[in-house]
Amino acid sequence: MYDQERETACGIVTEVCALSRRVQDGIAAAGEALTKGDRSPVTVADLAVQVVVSRRLAAAFPADPLLAEEDAAALAGHEGTAARVLEEAGRHLGGLDLGSMRAALDRGSHSGGGRYWVLDPIDGTKGFLRGEQYAVALALVENGRVQVGVLGCPRLRLELAGGGTGWLASAVRGGGARLHALAGGAEVPARVDGIGDPARAVLCESVEAAHAAHSLQGAIAARLGIAAAPCRIDSQCKYAVVAAGEASIYLRLPRDPSYREKSWDHAAGSLVVEEAGGRVSDLEGRPLDFSGGRLLGSGRGIVCTNGALHDRVLAACRAELGLESLER
Repeated sequence: MYDQERETACGIVTEVCALSRRVQDGIAAAGEALTKGDRSPVTVADLAVQVVVSRRLAAAFPADPLLAEEDAAALAGHEGTAARVLEEAGRHLGGLDLGSMRAALDRGSHSGGGRYWVLDPIDGTKGFLRGEQYAVALALVENGRVQVGVLGCPRLRLELAGGGTGWLASAVRGGGARLHALAGGAEVPARVDGIGDPARAVLCESVEAAHAAHSLQGAIAARLGIAAAPCRIDSQCKYAVVAAGEASIYLRLPRDPSYREKSWDHAAGSLVVEEAGGRVSDLEGRPLDFSGGRLLGSGRGIVCTNGALHDRVLAACRAELGLESLER
C-alpha cells in the first residue's frame, strides 16, 4: 500500500546521505558547529539535508506536511553558515535562494496528526562531528502509527551480503524490512537474530552517557548474564544493527525519568526493527506512541530486542529499576 512512499523516501535518503558524507568528509567540526538552545550541535549538514528532503517531499507528496528537527532560526546571526547551507543544498536544488531555503526549513513545523513525514536530518550529530556513526532518518506517520521507515547509515559496516560500509534500511508496515548498500546492489531481507539465550546476546547502547545510563544498562546486562561488551554507536544505526541480526538488544534508558523521547529519534528505526521480526516498546511493554507529534507518549524508556528476548529484557529492566512486575 505504501510502496511508492517507500521507494520515494529511499531515493531521497540515498541522495542526502551523499550530501551528508560530502560535508562530513570536509568539515572542521569546531569551526562549523552552531549551538541551539539545548546546547546540541547543529551542522551545515543538518540544515542542508533538511532543505533537500523538505523540497523533495513537497514535490512528490504536496499534501503531506513535515515534522522535522531543525528550523531557520538556527541560522540567525550566522550568515557564513547560511551561505554554506545554501551552497550544499543548492548542489541538489536548482534555483534555491536564501528565502526559499528558509521556507524549506520552516516547512518542518508540523505539530503532528493525520498523515505526515517526520525527519531527523542528522541523527547522532555528535558522532557526525567526530567522523563516526550517524543516520538520516525519515518516516511516514499516519494517524499515530509509523507506516514507512527509512534509515540511511552512511558509515555503518554490516557483515551481511559480503560486508561493506554504508547501508540503507527500509520498511513498510506489514511488508517487511529490507537492506541494501548505499553504493548499489540488490536488496536483502532484514531479519533479527534468533538468539533466545541472553548470555549469547549483544547489547547496543548510545555512545553519549548523556543519552543513556551506562551504569544502569550495565547492571541490566549483568542481571541477564550478557557476557559480551556493549556495542556503543551513535544514532538510529543501533536499530539497523538489531534489524540486521548483528545485535540482539538496544536499550535507551535516560537518566532523567521525566525525559520525553522525540519522535524523530525513533520513528524510522522502530518500524525497521519490528518489520525485521523484532519488538520495540517502552518499559511497560507498550508499543511506542507516535500520536503526540514531536514527543512520544508518556511511556518511559525504549526497549528494542529481537523479540525472542523481549519479555526477559523487560523484566530485567524493571527489576533493576525497582518497578513492579509486568502484568501478563
